[in-house]
Amino acid sequence: MNGVIIQYFHWYYKGKLWNEFAENAEYLKSLGISAAWLPPATKCNLGLEGRGYDIYDLYDLGEFDQKGGIATRYGTKEEYVNAIEKAHHHGIAVYADIVLNHRMGADEDEKIKVHQVDEEDRNKIISEPFEVTAHTKFTFPGRQGKYSDFIWDYQCFSGIDIVYRDGGEQTGIFKIHNEYGTEWTDDVSHQLGNYDYLMGADVEYRNPHVVQEMKNWIKWYLETTKADGLRLDALKHLSSDFLKEWITYIKTELNPDCYILGEFWKDDVKKITAFSDKMNDLISCFDAPLHYNFFKASEEGKAYDLSRILEGSLLEEKPVFSVSFVENHDTQKLQALESTVRDWFKPIAYAIILLSEDAYPCIFYPDLFGAEYTDLVGGKEINVTMPKIEALPKLLIARQMFAIGEQIRYFDHPDCIAWVRKGTDEKFGCVTIISNGDEGFKEIDLGQANANSKFKDFLGHRTEEITTDEAGKAVFSVNGCSVSVWIKLQP
Repeated sequence: MNGVIIQYFHWYYKGKLWNEFAENAEYLKSLGISAAWLPPATKCNLGLEGRGYDIYDLYDLGEFDQKGGIATRYGTKEEYVNAIEKAHHHGIAVYADIVLNHRMGADEDEKIKVHQVDEEDRNKIISEPFEVTAHTKFTFPGRQGKYSDFIWDYQCFSGIDIVYRDGGEQTGIFKIHNEYGTEWTDDVSHQLGNYDYLMGADVEYRNPHVVQEMKNWIKWYLETTKADGLRLDALKHLSSDFLKEWITYIKTELNPDCYILGEFWKDDVKKITAFSDKMNDLISCFDAPLHYNFFKASEEGKAYDLSRILEGSLLEEKPVFSVSFVENHDTQKLQALESTVRDWFKPIAYAIILLSEDAYPCIFYPDLFGAEYTDLVGGKEINVTMPKIEALPKLLIARQMFAIGEQIRYFDHPDCIAWVRKGTDEKFGCVTIISNGDEGFKEIDLGQANANSKFKDFLGHRTEEITTDEAGKAVFSVNGCSVSVWIKLQP
């Protein structure tokens, strides 16, 4: 089956997401969506304002009165579990977004010892060790020990960014001195010297009690929610040794079919494949390099060489473990990694990830449903409209009906490329042709089996019919800065 993931949220989404997703499950299935990546369901420090990435209590899925209320931004635990049940009823798997790196919003302060490090080189110590007060103790009084009585204290954390001493607040990056060491763990990304620390109270995975608690928690989570897979956040900052142990536990003890998808955000494919290799291929990764190719192509227009659109991508290097995407909540406008693919290029980009062999594509909520939002940037209110991509539903249907069989590429021109999906003995697949410049044409030989056959553009961008000659050849066309998907008409 030609599986497709939908990222069913964006950063600025407001509303009852769990209920809306449940209502739309049948429609998503009709488009061929086979899996949905939902945002973090756990209670976060900012309550209804948090997006789920500022993790407070992993066991609170919208059940306890904590951080300003019972529900999370997206709804209650009951609504979340019901949404997953509804998805399963329609044959859609659910991937839960899991944040392992940090905690925020501690319940109590502790006296701890720290030293400060250089933010640009975390291996460089810029202070002597000193005593401080820090928010590092999590007791979860609103939950009162239900599901787990584990207390998180400073021995469970390796670093923090806010400390208090001499009656004042001090910000920076501070390495916590605990019984597991005064150095960062080394099996993380070496960006900025050592990228163990990202934000909040950074979890210490050298603590065996923490590792056991995380195993206990994921067992509870999967049994409670019946989620089919996990999307793991911010893996550059996590111990790969812990990850291997934890994922192996999930695969061997809990669910061998649990799909694990990681965000290891690098624009260099070699670094992603090195991470994948280190993880013994236990995990698939988002293809950030391909996203950046799409972004660059959309910015440069005709000056971009389309024949090189897949170069340096995970789809090219390690397709079985790649997940291709055009946009996500980090790259959308006004976000930290903003690299928004321009609207004119999005149908082209989606055609590439939806109709190519080997790709496991992930579509983005606003591209299917549209989105409008507002944010403050430098004190100024910015309004953003993300129009839905009109061709996307048809491209999704084309993936299910025609993106089948062996692929033959015609990546032989900088402004116009094509590829053929040969289909099966019973049914021809399709010819996809794209242009980032002027109207384009491509002569393609489809073989004797497709001689004297008529073809039409499934997307309706071209209105003419094309007929192959007695040898099965024809010239297929595409509008400027557009995509066409040519399918065979039944005689």
